[in-house]
Amino acid sequence: MSGVRRVAAALLLAAGLVVTPALAGLAAAAPAAPAAGTGSGLCTVDLGGQWITVQCQYGPGGGGSPGGGGTGKGGKVTLSCVFTPIGKAEAAQLGLQWPPPKGFSWAFMQCIGGRAGSGPLAVLVSAATGAPAVTPQQLLQQALQELQVPTLRAQTAPPRGQDALVGLPEWFWVARGQWHPLSVTVSAGPVWATATATPTSLSFQPGAGLGQRACAGPGTAYNKARPATQQHTDCSFTYLQPSVGQPGNEYQASITVTWNITWTGSGGAGGEVNAGLQIPFNFPVPVAQGEALVKSS
Repeated sequence: MSGVRRVAAALLLAAGLVVTPALAGLAAAAPAAPAAGTGSGLCTVDLGGQWITVQCQYGPGGGGSPGGGGTGKGGKVTLSCVFTPIGKAEAAQLGLQWPPPKGFSWAFMQCIGGRAGSGPLAVLVSAATGAPAVTPQQLLQQALQELQVPTLRAQTAPPRGQDALVGLPEWFWVARGQWHPLSVTVSAGPVWATATATPTSLSFQPGAGLGQRACAGPGTAYNKARPATQQHTDCSFTYLQPSVGQPGNEYQASITVTWNITWTGSGGAGGEVNAGLQIPFNFPVPVAQGEALVKSS
């Protein structure tokens, strides 16, 4: 996930998302992030490199999303942002401009749902429409922080832990039930952003400096109930030497799933965040020399 977050930071910096002068005077506070779970407590809020501590609520679960409710099923998570008005005394304590700009009021925006949601952020809200003065790019930052790209485990034939044989293909694949897009949507009034991670390709690194094999999609699962001659896969590798002499007498193999990270947002916003986020899974492959059995007449 660190790769995704680095890309997010670069994207937001390029978009020119800086703290407004009204927020620049906020004093730093010691971190007091809430523990995982459900409840309330103190949250630290990062406002352009300066931190404030405010009261917040937090909890797991799914909320609504643009066009319908979200349950977190099917790889989709939704965070809905709610607003709590900020009075004159609180605004003064936080160093916010008072009175607010004409036609606006201050409010804490807090995006709840998903794993833990976010701490409150002080934003301007339109008195006429109730819409917050935030952009899809700002909500994208929260969506990317919430997006969890998993490590997909390798399935092989012969199964992991059993010897492969010299000269026979080693099948590799990822369970199809895990091969699907994952998305996080953050909505604040009419403004929203969705970050989506989609697996695009699978590659096998056999170890010992041998050339890798790549294939599109999750690969084909080997069916033990069918004859080998009736099955085919584009995701396989054939070892030509046994693994004796390798570290642990096993090839140090791995699979790598490449993900494409994209985003869309209200007003036609969107684009590509990372076209090649690679998540590896390492595992050993013992390879034995097959023994031919010759029957004399």
